[in-house]
Amino acid sequence: MIEFRIVPARRQAQLANVPFHTWTFPDGTPWTEFHRIDGGYLLRFPDLADFQVSGDALHVTGFPAPEVSDATVQHLYLNQVLPLVLSKQGKLVFHASAVEVAGGAVAFAAESGRGKSTLAASFAVSGFRFLTDDGLVVEPTADGHRILPSHPSIRLWEDSEAVLIAPGVRTAPALPFTPKSRFLAGDGIRFCDQPRPLRRVYFLGDGEVATLEFQRLSAAEALVEWVKHSFLLDVEEKPRLASHFDQVAKLANQPIHYRLDYPRRFEDLACVRAAIVEHARSGG
Repeated sequence: MIEFRIVPARRQAQLANVPFHTWTFPDGTPWTEFHRIDGGYLLRFPDLADFQVSGDALHVTGFPAPEVSDATVQHLYLNQVLPLVLSKQGKLVFHASAVEVAGGAVAFAAESGRGKSTLAASFAVSGFRFLTDDGLVVEPTADGHRILPSHPSIRLWEDSEAVLIAPGVRTAPALPFTPKSRFLAGDGIRFCDQPRPLRRVYFLGDGEVATLEFQRLSAAEALVEWVKHSFLLDVEEKPRLASHFDQVAKLANQPIHYRLDYPRRFEDLACVRAAIVEHARSGG
């Protein structure tokens, strides 16, 4: 169980050490800086918040920057920090969404902007249930793997919202650093709060195709894709990296991985959903 608390705001003072890892925006602006401090870690989101993580990853403290709301800090914790902390505890966590199909889980992994949240939301408003919008947690089982549910909300850009979200669906408070809106699960967006066995994994292409395509991936190809989409708190911790690679290799060896590409047109989403459901139920 992870203990998370938010303390009063403080100025982001300059740190003595340089970050050992940095996430950046496409223009090179830092988004997250990873530091080692006091036997643990400090994750800095410039001008937003610092998160101090204990060495055992069981305790996290959020320090808002001045004039930053607790809602913003909570959002950063759930969507950015928590997946990293879980990875430190040995969990497999990926940038991916997942929905429930025929009692099992179907996962969609993709780079940012390729539509994994839109695809998950289209299922969730069409009679299916979603397990996660991002921060996909995968656990090994006796006969394969299962997906754990995460926070019951989905983040969408304005164009996806206009097509998929009905009036009256509850939203979380707006955030200053993103134009995306976060929609809370309920009658309009159905959520699955129980683990589900992982049946299919689809790595989404860039949409530069004329028609929908499924392509079976080899274990080696699936391994490369999973590594690209992994959350890892400490990219320099060799024993953890070795363990992570071993876990991912076992997952990649499951014959459930496909590349999925389709034209990104909202009017085609119903056909895309139907094709995915048929593909997942038919055994590929």
